[in-house]
Amino acid sequence: MHALCKTKTVIKKSALCLVGSAILAFGLCHVHAVSGVTEGGVLGLSLWLYRTVGLSPAIGSFVLTLLCYLLGARALGASFIIYSAIAGGGFSLFYYLFDLLPKMLLLLAQLPLLAAVVGAAFVGIGVGLCVIAGGAPSGDDALAMSLSAITKKDIRIFYFLSDIIVLALSLTYIPFKSIFYSLVTVILSGQIIGWMEWGYKRIFKNNVNKT
Repeated sequence: MHALCKTKTVIKKSALCLVGSAILAFGLCHVHAVSGVTEGGVLGLSLWLYRTVGLSPAIGSFVLTLLCYLLGARALGASFIIYSAIAGGGFSLFYYLFDLLPKMLLLLAQLPLLAAVVGAAFVGIGVGLCVIAGGAPSGDDALAMSLSAITKKDIRIFYFLSDIIVLALSLTYIPFKSIFYSLVTVILSGQIIGWMEWGYKRIFKNNVNKT
């Protein structure tokens, strides 16, 4: 019975990772890519390193992401790596598939503030589902999850701090107007992720206490 329950849990969490990664991929492919909203986190930092010291984003992004996942493995255990592999692999697959389709939300290219809010919803809900399942689809998420687990602080704090720092650095080569819309996106998406994690823990703990 215990083995059956464990198998069901793994299946449910894996499904959550895949659904979340699909939502995230759609948002990045059909909202962010259309509107030109820039990124915070690991991708944004790797682009800043390229602009300042000439380090290729392919190398910078890989190294930074690897370090974040290593920290996650240490802080959250082996299950984190498994679900992160599912979330990250799912994201790559779904992004590839969505990119084959015609862009569906071209209107958002003319409405950057709306694009920032809509994009935040896709990113927040998509990543939120992965975080609930225990997986990180990107290095940014691995870092936030790890620091939250280590410090026992709200995950929203670490999403906010990491993105604010990277976007501030990006001001050295990106106009403030573009950074503003990215700031709206990262703040909203981080809040959504935190709300989802908080709600899940609250409901889960209540159910455990009732049983």
